[in-house]
Amino acid sequence: MTVKIRLVFMVFLLLGAFYFTFFHEDKKEAAERTKDTEELTEVETSAHTVKVVLKRTYLDGEVSEEVVQETIWSMEDFWAQYDQWDLVDMNEERIIFQQEIDDISPLLKTNGFFGISDKGVLSIFNGKPGQSEIIQSFFQLDVKKLESKKHEELVKGIPVKSKQEYQAVIESFKPYSRDGSRLQ
Repeated sequence: MTVKIRLVFMVFLLLGAFYFTFFHEDKKEAAERTKDTEELTEVETSAHTVKVVLKRTYLDGEVSEEVVQETIWSMEDFWAQYDQWDLVDMNEERIIFQQEIDDISPLLKTNGFFGISDKGVLSIFNGKPGQSEIIQSFFQLDVKKLESKKHEELVKGIPVKSKQEYQAVIESFKPYSRDGSRLQ
């Protein structure tokens, strides 16, 4: 063999070695890669997106509603995420949960005032009494029994900032309620 033929032969061998080292993938690796891709596709198609409605009911009767989109990858994880909630309704597109909150609503904390309605009912107003809508009514007050100082407080409005204040005001006016006229 001549030197030229030997050189050409060596170049082909080097190119072949280079190809098999960096570009050739054997059938086993290709099969594993295809299997992994199929498993990923299967997992992706098993995910389900639903609308989750979260209803919170507060002590003052206020109900807030939050709607979120959830992608469910694992039912076990999904139920664990909402284990503090009560299931109300469920179908393929929507799941409704409810939760009782042992506190007054954020609306009441920011803008709630106890007051007395035109009919003498202890009520909570969205803003100062007399100028605002009634959020919640409790019981009819016997205005004749009511001390003038307490009556003035109700006319001006007693702000509600916490659950403790809310309960204290209701308890302080119970002695002035008319018998059997509780509205709550």
